[in-house]
Amino acid sequence: MTGIELLYPLSWEDVVIRLSLAVILGGLIGWEREVDSKPAGLRTHMLVSLGSAMLVMTAVQSGMVRETADTISRIIQGIVTGIGFLGAGEIVSVSNSESGQVRVRGLTSAAAIWVAMAIGIAVGCGLWQIGTFGAIATFVILWGVKKIETRLGRR
Repeated sequence: MTGIELLYPLSWEDVVIRLSLAVILGGLIGWEREVDSKPAGLRTHMLVSLGSAMLVMTAVQSGMVRETADTISRIIQGIVTGIGFLGAGEIVSVSNSESGQVRVRGLTSAAAIWVAMAIGIAVGCGLWQIGTFGAIATFVILWGVKKIETRLGRR
C-alpha cells in the first residue's frame, strides 16, 4: 500500500489491513492513557482511529473520490471538526475554592484523541508509514516525556 490506492476501490484484504492497523495504532496511544487512568483510554482512542479510517475509506470504496477531487479534503475537515468537539469535552477546569486557583485538566488527553484521529486518517488513506511513525512518536511523547517531567519534579 503506497497511498496511490486511495484513488481506486480497495480489495477486501486492504480494507481489513487498514482498519486493523488503525485499531492497533490507536490502541497503542489509548493503552498509555489507560495505564495512566485517564477517562479517554484504550477504547476511546481505538474507536477514534478506527472511525477516522472508516470515514476516509468509505469515500474511496463508494467511488466518491473519483466524482469530486476534493472529497477526501471535505471528509477530513469534517472529521477534524467532530473530533475537536470530542476533545473539548475531555478538557475541564477545576477550581480550588480555598486558593481560588483554576487548573485546566485534560489537554493532553484531548491532544491524544486528536492525534489518534490523524493516525486513522493517514492509515485510511493508505499512508501507513505516517500513521505508524505518528503513533510511535505519540507514545514516546506521552510515556517518555512524562518520565522526564516526573524526574524534574513537574508532575
